[in-house]
Amino acid sequence: MLCLFDLDGTLIDSEPGINACVKHALARLEVPAPTDEELRSWIGPPLRHSFAPLLDHDADRIEAAVAHYRERFDTDGWREHTIYPGIGALIDRLLLAGHRLAVVTSKPHRHAAPIVAHLPFGTAFLRLYGPPSESAHSEKASMIAAALTDFDCPPADTVMIGDRHFDIEGARANQVRGIGVLWGFGSREELMYAGADAMAATPDALATLLEAITPAA
Repeated sequence: MLCLFDLDGTLIDSEPGINACVKHALARLEVPAPTDEELRSWIGPPLRHSFAPLLDHDADRIEAAVAHYRERFDTDGWREHTIYPGIGALIDRLLLAGHRLAVVTSKPHRHAAPIVAHLPFGTAFLRLYGPPSESAHSEKASMIAAALTDFDCPPADTVMIGDRHFDIEGARANQVRGIGVLWGFGSREELMYAGADAMAATPDALATLLEAITPAA
């Protein structure tokens, strides 16, 4: 089976780095930053989408904020994360079972690549899909479609695993099973509304779910 994993909120808790970079960007523009609780909703959507309401949808200021965000992310933000407990063991179980793994993230490819490369299990992922830096869209559906083509894998033998509605909606657009995880930044209600086929509260529970999926004939 082909297992596609979201990155932020699924494999890693990236909240500290994202929050620090957002606050850096807004400080450079002399705009008050949201609270840490409010910033949790920034994890998942594209940056431009999240900056827009705070910057009066001014395209030039939005691009300036993105540039300021990235200047800190490139030096410090990319390494300010922790791996969720149990993820390493989950990856080992999936590899032992013969599954193929890839990452599909809304984080720009150039930002996600060093993070995945430095994960202790980073080599387990055969491919990384992330939008170009200039993109203002999540593009989960198109990236999942690209993965199906690259791996020559039918939707019935593929799962998309993530913590936000973007992951589930991208899966449904490709007739792929969407499994929501409850240790990230989305809620059970968000994942249910998006149409998740199943949900897992822990990495161990996710491994059990995946083991129960019968491959297509």
